Amino acid sequence: MTVTAVTQQDVVNFLYTEAKILDEWRLLEWADLFTDDATYMVPPIGDPEASPTESLFYIHDNRSRLQERAERLLKKEAHVEYPHSTTLRNYTNILVDDLDSDVIKVECNFATHRTKREVSDTFIGKSYYELVQQDGGLAIKNKKVILHLDSLRPHGKISLIL
Repeated sequence: MTVTAVTQQDVVNFLYTEAKILDEWRLLEWADLFTDDATYMVPPIGDPEASPTESLFYIHDNRSRLQERAERLLKKEAHVEYPHSTTLRNYTNILVDDLDSDVIKVECNFATHRTKREVSDTFIGKSYYELVQQDGGLAIKNKKVILHLDSLRPHGKISLIL
């Protein structure tokens, strides 16, 4: 496997591509962005350093579980997201570290705007990524989403991928 130099712009473009894929509900393609040993986590609000063995996470998926999540959300039986919400994701303040190492660390702010059934919601927070080179491109080894909200109101749930 040939490892090529990764630039900060490569990382930014990768994140923007992830946002586009999610906004277009191409969830199976989104799942393919992850490595086989990947994790995707959303810890409880107000406890970003919580341990998944001691706290109830909103999401704590390994690679197979996030694939199942993507497949399930695309089915009509997933009534909470059928028809699909309209979303628009914005990633800002993207900070890239360790470009020359095996694992590239990325931190960014996000705002995910969602509208469904005449109700608009906005999820805000920070995402932390660990990216690796795989198959000639970048892949997500770990993604941790920290919500900067007081609560999940009015619905009390997360029915889409952040």
